[in-house]
Amino acid sequence: MQSEQQKTTLEILNETMKKTENCQVYDPTYLAKVQEGLKQWKKERVKPQDLANWENIPLTVLGSEIPREMIYTPLNIADTDYCDQLGNPGEAPFTRGIHSNMYRGRTFTQRQLVGFGGPEDTNLRIKYLLNHGATGINLLFDMPTIQMYDCDDPMAQGSVGSCGVSVNHVPDWELLYEGIDIAKETSSIVTHYPSNTACLFPMYLVMAEKRGVPWDQLKGSSQNDMTLEELVRNSSEYIPPKDCFRIECDNIEFIRKNVPKWNFITLNGYNFREFGTSGVTEMAVAATHGMAILDEMIRRGYEVDWVAERLAFFWSGGMDIFEEVSRLRAMRRLWYRILKYKYNAKKDRSTWMRCHLQTSGISLVREEPYNNAIRSAFEALAAVLGGVQSLHVDSYDEAISVPSEEASLLSLRTQQIIEHETGVTAVVDPLGGSYYIEALTHQMEEKILAEITEIENQGGYVEAIANGYLSRKIYNYMYKEQMRIEKGEIKIVGHNYQKSGEGKDFEAFHYPEECEARQLQRLEDHRKNRNSAEVEKALNELRIACREGKNVMEYTVNCARAGCTVGEQWKIFKEVFGLWKRPGVF
Repeated sequence: MQSEQQKTTLEILNETMKKTENCQVYDPTYLAKVQEGLKQWKKERVKPQDLANWENIPLTVLGSEIPREMIYTPLNIADTDYCDQLGNPGEAPFTRGIHSNMYRGRTFTQRQLVGFGGPEDTNLRIKYLLNHGATGINLLFDMPTIQMYDCDDPMAQGSVGSCGVSVNHVPDWELLYEGIDIAKETSSIVTHYPSNTACLFPMYLVMAEKRGVPWDQLKGSSQNDMTLEELVRNSSEYIPPKDCFRIECDNIEFIRKNVPKWNFITLNGYNFREFGTSGVTEMAVAATHGMAILDEMIRRGYEVDWVAERLAFFWSGGMDIFEEVSRLRAMRRLWYRILKYKYNAKKDRSTWMRCHLQTSGISLVREEPYNNAIRSAFEALAAVLGGVQSLHVDSYDEAISVPSEEASLLSLRTQQIIEHETGVTAVVDPLGGSYYIEALTHQMEEKILAEITEIENQGGYVEAIANGYLSRKIYNYMYKEQMRIEKGEIKIVGHNYQKSGEGKDFEAFHYPEECEARQLQRLEDHRKNRNSAEVEKALNELRIACREGKNVMEYTVNCARAGCTVGEQWKIFKEVFGLWKRPGVF
């Protein structure tokens, strides 16, 4: 007999969700009447060429290639059981939303991504957005910080303050949040990788200590996602997947114990999809990642509810509006079922698929950049119709540079117009019950679950990274996608369709040119003024903790207190764990 551990998630759900009675929405007699009417309509009204092409696949950027019928009727959802598959909002299986009143009770957090130049530059932009109605902070770091190089490392030269804010040590954090109440404002800190989270988030905690703000008052999230470090990251230096996963779970363990209101990971489908996958693969990988975390934390002796109630997700929002709405609903239902029937979670909150969504950056183009404002608005509308908890709307100039102040404000205003002027937040799950939406939701759930099975058959999430399976999946999809764009099969207005040439002289945002010099001087002063003996002691203790299997974040917090930099701690990880070469793709 197959052991529980060897069974796939699909097999477990099929066994535990068997129903004795199916309460269909539609009566069979009524469905027979609909079927007869549809047959007659096709015969009398539909053109032969339309019948021959009854199914159509919308070709959109990073789409999931699910065929769509020309029309949808009750026949497409004939087997739907309202209570089992939809339910009321705020009740299992949470297809229609995790709260009973959704946006009537609390609207989606309007959390615009911000980060460029030095800490003082980004601080001004954060305050600008908060003063204009933003309801959360979404912080992005520059490439050297993300790749864990100090700004004086030769690898960082020319990139300091580009694509995000430069941060090296605790004093940088103090400048970054100067004049901002961290006990009041929620912060999404885009630390990307587990190793980066282990170095950067403790600096945020030490900043809170110095302000006298208890850690249990802090609210926000860190990405802390192994997928980004091992798959999406473009770097010459990777630590082995098993060690990366260990650091990720160390971070989770420490944060859950010490910062209880903090989301210790946002399972990052966004960057994975933007790197080159479909919306189905995005969700399947995030789900298997979440299950790998739950398995490891249970192995460490923790209750599933204690871990799962602080898991959060981060999705990319594409242009196929109804697909985007449906897959959010499908993933919310599937995640409930996984937690309920595979992990036997007891609390409702533990089964919630809570998520932040960012509109697709890869869907934006350099040509005719103002068109991007329209793209992002439609993607944001789909996110709200799908029931997200938090939202970032990309700016029209992000295909060229960091958004300008004007473009950032327009993105924030897009969220506010959706909330206050469209009426879509007045009704919970307004598209629920649509023949099309419900049928597509069922299809999305089936396809996500099928890809989860593929990953489990590879040995699970970590092994699917280590053996190159997920890398191959990315590159195969990416290649096909690019060929379709170049051939014009995927039509992008202004880029490969109806091209005008406008936008070539667009005046993009310029980074503060003196930023690198400022950061270099600040780092030099920091090194001179800190206690070198305390730094060496903290780094050596971190080295020993890495080797002996202790929780690394307990020691990176001490590194932050001693004044260690991001780059100094990253060197310890590389020294102890060694470097890993990703498997060949072709």
